[in-house]
Amino acid sequence: MTDFYEQVMLLTVSLLSNGLSAMAGGGAGLLQLPALIFLGLPFSMALATHKIATVALGAGATLKHAQERHTRLPFALLMLTAGLPGVVLGANTILSIPETIAKIALGVLTISLGLYSFFRNKLGQHYRPKNRGWKGYIVGACGLFLLGFFNGSLTSGTGLFVTIWLVSWFGYDYKRATAYTMILVGLFWNGTGALTLALLTPVKWPWLPMLLLGSLIGGYGGAHIAVKYGNPFIKRVFEIVTILVGISLIMSA
Repeated sequence: MTDFYEQVMLLTVSLLSNGLSAMAGGGAGLLQLPALIFLGLPFSMALATHKIATVALGAGATLKHAQERHTRLPFALLMLTAGLPGVVLGANTILSIPETIAKIALGVLTISLGLYSFFRNKLGQHYRPKNRGWKGYIVGACGLFLLGFFNGSLTSGTGLFVTIWLVSWFGYDYKRATAYTMILVGLFWNGTGALTLALLTPVKWPWLPMLLLGSLIGGYGGAHIAVKYGNPFIKRVFEIVTILVGISLIMSA
Protein backbone atom coordinates (compact mmCIF):
# COMPACT_ATOMS: atom_id res chain seq x y z
CA MET A 1 0.00 0.00 0.00
CA THR A 2 2.92 2.31 0.67
CA ASP A 3 4.00 2.05 -2.95
CA PHE A 4 0.43 2.74 -4.09
CA TYR A 5 0.14 5.95 -2.06
CA GLU A 6 3.59 6.99 -3.21
CA GLN A 7 2.57 6.60 -6.85
CA VAL A 8 -0.68 8.52 -6.25
CA MET A 9 1.28 11.34 -4.62
CA LEU A 10 3.71 11.45 -7.55
CA LEU A 11 0.85 11.65 -10.05
CA THR A 12 -0.95 14.37 -8.07
CA VAL A 13 2.14 16.53 -7.65
CA SER A 14 3.03 16.11 -11.31
CA LEU A 15 -0.47 17.08 -12.48
CA LEU A 16 -0.58 20.23 -10.33
CA SER A 17 2.94 21.46 -10.98
CA ASN A 18 2.91 20.85 -14.72
CA GLY A 19 -0.61 22.22 -15.16
CA LEU A 20 0.46 25.49 -13.53
CA SER A 21 3.66 25.51 -15.56
CA ALA A 22 1.79 25.14 -18.85
CA MET A 23 -0.49 28.04 -17.92
CA ALA A 24 2.31 30.35 -16.74
CA GLY A 25 5.05 29.43 -19.19
CA GLY A 26 7.36 27.74 -16.69
CA GLY A 27 7.85 26.85 -13.04
CA ALA A 28 7.17 23.09 -12.96
CA GLY A 29 9.91 22.64 -10.39
CA LEU A 30 7.97 24.74 -7.86
CA LEU A 31 6.20 21.65 -6.48
CA GLN A 32 7.69 18.69 -8.29
CA LEU A 33 11.38 18.96 -7.42
CA PRO A 34 10.89 19.67 -3.68
CA ALA A 35 8.38 16.80 -3.55
CA LEU A 36 10.93 14.36 -5.00
CA ILE A 37 13.50 15.50 -2.45
CA PHE A 38 10.91 15.23 0.35
CA LEU A 39 10.17 11.65 -0.72
CA GLY A 40 13.80 10.76 -0.15
CA LEU A 41 15.81 11.38 -3.30
CA PRO A 42 19.18 13.14 -3.10
CA PHE A 43 19.31 16.45 -4.96
CA SER A 44 21.21 15.24 -8.03
CA MET A 45 18.92 12.22 -8.55
CA ALA A 46 15.80 14.32 -7.93
CA LEU A 47 16.99 16.92 -10.46
CA ALA A 48 17.70 14.33 -13.17
CA THR A 49 14.36 12.56 -12.55
CA HIS A 50 12.49 15.89 -12.58
CA LYS A 51 14.15 17.00 -15.82
CA ILE A 52 13.18 13.78 -17.61
CA ALA A 53 9.59 14.06 -16.38
CA THR A 54 9.22 17.65 -17.61
CA VAL A 55 9.85 16.51 -21.18
CA ALA A 56 6.32 15.09 -21.12
CA LEU A 57 5.10 18.54 -20.04
CA GLY A 58 6.50 19.91 -23.28
CA ALA A 59 4.92 17.07 -25.23
CA GLY A 60 1.50 17.63 -23.66
CA ALA A 61 1.59 21.38 -24.20
CA THR A 62 2.84 20.89 -27.76
CA LEU A 63 -0.22 18.80 -28.60
CA LYS A 64 -2.44 21.75 -27.71
CA HIS A 65 -0.37 24.67 -29.01
CA ALA A 66 0.27 22.90 -32.33
CA GLN A 67 -3.47 22.99 -32.95
CA GLU A 68 -3.52 26.77 -32.40
CA ARG A 69 -0.50 27.45 -34.68
CA HIS A 70 1.00 30.08 -32.36
CA THR A 71 4.61 29.33 -33.37
CA ARG A 72 6.71 29.79 -36.51
CA LEU A 73 9.56 27.51 -37.57
CA PRO A 74 12.28 30.18 -38.17
CA PHE A 75 11.95 31.57 -34.65
CA ALA A 76 11.74 28.07 -33.19
CA LEU A 77 15.05 27.26 -34.91
CA LEU A 78 16.58 30.40 -33.40
CA MET A 79 15.57 29.26 -29.91
CA LEU A 80 17.04 25.81 -30.52
CA THR A 81 20.29 27.04 -32.05
CA ALA A 82 20.91 29.64 -29.34
CA GLY A 83 19.56 27.75 -26.35
CA LEU A 84 20.66 24.12 -26.67
CA PRO A 85 24.45 24.75 -26.33
CA GLY A 86 23.70 26.69 -23.13
CA VAL A 87 21.57 23.82 -21.80
CA VAL A 88 24.37 21.27 -22.31
CA LEU A 89 26.95 23.60 -20.73
CA GLY A 90 24.69 24.30 -17.76
CA ALA A 91 23.83 20.63 -17.15
CA ASN A 92 27.53 19.78 -17.11
CA THR A 93 28.15 22.58 -14.61
CA ILE A 94 25.38 22.16 -12.02
CA LEU A 95 26.69 18.96 -10.42
CA SER A 96 30.06 20.53 -9.58
CA ILE A 97 29.12 23.94 -8.07
CA PRO A 98 27.44 25.03 -4.79
CA GLU A 99 23.77 25.81 -5.31
CA THR A 100 22.86 28.00 -2.31
CA ILE A 101 23.99 31.38 -3.65
CA ALA A 102 22.63 30.61 -7.11
CA LYS A 103 19.23 29.67 -5.65
CA ILE A 104 18.96 32.84 -3.57
CA ALA A 105 19.97 35.06 -6.49
CA LEU A 106 17.60 33.26 -8.85
CA GLY A 107 14.80 33.46 -6.27
CA VAL A 108 15.15 37.22 -5.87
CA LEU A 109 15.32 37.71 -9.64
CA THR A 110 12.29 35.46 -10.21
CA ILE A 111 10.20 37.42 -7.70
CA SER A 112 11.26 40.62 -9.44
CA LEU A 113 9.94 39.20 -12.73
CA GLY A 114 6.50 38.70 -11.21
CA LEU A 115 6.49 42.21 -9.72
CA TYR A 116 7.71 43.70 -13.01
CA SER A 117 4.85 42.04 -14.88
CA PHE A 118 2.33 43.02 -12.18
CA PHE A 119 3.17 46.72 -12.38
CA ARG A 120 3.22 46.73 -16.20
CA ASN A 121 -0.48 46.35 -16.87
CA LYS A 122 -0.21 46.18 -20.66
CA LEU A 123 2.83 43.89 -20.78
CA GLY A 124 2.27 40.93 -23.08
CA GLN A 125 -1.37 41.72 -23.76
CA HIS A 126 -0.88 42.41 -27.48
CA TYR A 127 1.40 40.98 -30.14
CA ARG A 128 3.72 43.83 -31.17
CA PRO A 129 6.85 42.44 -32.88
CA LYS A 130 10.09 44.34 -32.22
CA ASN A 131 13.87 43.87 -32.39
CA ARG A 132 13.53 41.82 -35.58
CA GLY A 133 16.64 43.22 -37.30
CA TRP A 134 19.96 41.37 -37.22
CA LYS A 135 21.16 43.29 -34.13
CA GLY A 136 17.94 42.46 -32.33
CA TYR A 137 18.26 38.79 -33.19
CA ILE A 138 21.90 38.68 -32.04
CA VAL A 139 21.06 40.22 -28.65
CA GLY A 140 17.99 37.97 -28.42
CA ALA A 141 20.07 34.88 -29.22
CA CYS A 142 22.65 35.81 -26.56
CA GLY A 143 19.83 36.12 -24.05
CA LEU A 144 18.46 32.72 -25.07
CA PHE A 145 21.93 31.13 -24.72
CA LEU A 146 22.24 32.50 -21.18
CA LEU A 147 18.74 31.29 -20.32
CA GLY A 148 19.61 27.90 -21.81
CA PHE A 149 22.59 27.72 -19.43
CA PHE A 150 20.30 28.51 -16.49
CA ASN A 151 17.80 25.93 -17.74
CA GLY A 152 20.44 23.21 -17.74
CA SER A 153 22.04 24.20 -14.44
CA LEU A 154 19.24 25.43 -12.17
CA THR A 155 16.25 23.61 -10.81
CA SER A 156 13.12 25.60 -11.57
CA GLY A 157 11.75 28.84 -12.90
CA THR A 158 13.93 29.23 -15.99
CA GLY A 159 10.99 28.74 -18.36
CA LEU A 160 9.45 31.82 -16.75
CA PHE A 161 12.54 33.82 -17.71
CA VAL A 162 12.25 32.64 -21.31
CA THR A 163 8.59 33.67 -21.41
CA ILE A 164 9.28 37.18 -20.11
CA TRP A 165 12.30 37.53 -22.44
CA LEU A 166 10.14 36.71 -25.47
CA VAL A 167 7.50 39.19 -24.28
CA SER A 168 9.82 42.07 -23.38
CA TRP A 169 12.52 41.77 -26.07
CA PHE A 170 10.72 40.32 -29.09
CA GLY A 171 7.27 41.80 -28.44
CA TYR A 172 5.27 38.58 -28.18
CA ASP A 173 2.05 38.48 -26.23
CA TYR A 174 1.83 36.01 -23.35
CA LYS A 175 -0.12 33.46 -25.36
CA ARG A 176 2.49 33.20 -28.12
CA ALA A 177 5.43 33.45 -25.70
CA THR A 178 4.02 30.65 -23.56
CA ALA A 179 3.56 28.48 -26.65
CA TYR A 180 7.21 28.90 -27.63
CA THR A 181 8.37 28.24 -24.07
CA MET A 182 6.30 25.12 -23.62
CA ILE A 183 7.29 23.62 -26.97
CA LEU A 184 10.94 24.64 -27.30
CA VAL A 185 11.96 24.78 -23.65
CA GLY A 186 9.61 22.12 -22.32
CA LEU A 187 10.29 19.59 -25.05
CA PHE A 188 13.71 20.31 -26.56
CA TRP A 189 15.71 22.24 -23.95
CA ASN A 190 14.49 20.04 -21.09
CA GLY A 191 14.99 16.93 -23.21
CA THR A 192 18.61 17.86 -23.88
CA GLY A 193 19.20 18.72 -20.22
CA ALA A 194 17.54 15.48 -19.11
CA LEU A 195 19.71 13.39 -21.41
CA THR A 196 22.87 15.15 -20.24
CA LEU A 197 21.99 14.72 -16.55
CA ALA A 198 20.96 11.08 -17.04
CA LEU A 199 24.45 10.37 -18.38
CA LEU A 200 26.04 12.03 -15.34
CA THR A 201 23.92 10.94 -12.37
CA PRO A 202 21.45 8.14 -11.41
CA VAL A 203 17.73 8.46 -12.17
CA LYS A 204 14.79 7.08 -10.14
CA TRP A 205 13.31 5.12 -13.03
CA PRO A 206 10.41 3.44 -11.10
CA TRP A 207 8.93 6.88 -10.34
CA LEU A 208 8.99 8.13 -13.91
CA PRO A 209 5.80 6.51 -15.29
CA MET A 210 3.51 8.47 -12.92
CA LEU A 211 5.57 11.63 -13.27
CA LEU A 212 5.49 11.40 -17.06
CA LEU A 213 1.75 10.71 -17.09
CA GLY A 214 1.06 13.69 -14.82
CA SER A 215 3.34 15.92 -16.92
CA LEU A 216 1.64 14.92 -20.16
CA ILE A 217 -1.91 15.42 -18.88
CA GLY A 218 -1.02 18.53 -16.87
CA GLY A 219 0.83 20.06 -19.82
CA TYR A 220 -2.08 19.56 -22.20
CA GLY A 221 -4.68 20.68 -19.65
CA GLY A 222 -2.73 23.77 -18.62
CA ALA A 223 -2.13 24.77 -22.23
CA HIS A 224 -5.84 24.29 -23.00
CA ILE A 225 -6.81 26.62 -20.13
CA ALA A 226 -4.23 29.21 -21.20
CA VAL A 227 -5.46 29.22 -24.80
CA LYS A 228 -9.10 29.40 -23.69
CA TYR A 229 -8.77 32.32 -21.27
CA GLY A 230 -6.10 34.31 -23.11
CA ASN A 231 -3.46 36.88 -22.24
CA PRO A 232 -4.96 38.56 -19.12
CA PHE A 233 -5.38 35.17 -17.42
CA ILE A 234 -1.91 33.96 -18.44
CA LYS A 235 -0.37 37.21 -17.17
CA ARG A 236 -1.91 36.79 -13.71
CA VAL A 237 -0.93 33.13 -13.47
CA PHE A 238 2.59 34.05 -14.58
CA GLU A 239 2.86 36.65 -11.82
CA ILE A 240 1.58 34.31 -9.11
CA VAL A 241 3.82 31.43 -10.17
CA THR A 242 6.96 33.59 -10.48
CA ILE A 243 6.54 34.95 -6.96
CA LEU A 244 5.86 31.48 -5.53
CA VAL A 245 8.82 29.98 -7.40
CA GLY A 246 11.06 32.77 -6.14
CA ILE A 247 9.97 32.25 -2.53
CA SER A 248 10.41 28.50 -2.92
CA LEU A 249 13.96 28.89 -4.25
CA ILE A 250 14.99 31.23 -1.41
CA MET A 251 13.47 28.94 1.24
CA SER A 252 15.10 25.82 -0.23
CA ALA A 253 18.47 27.56 -0.16
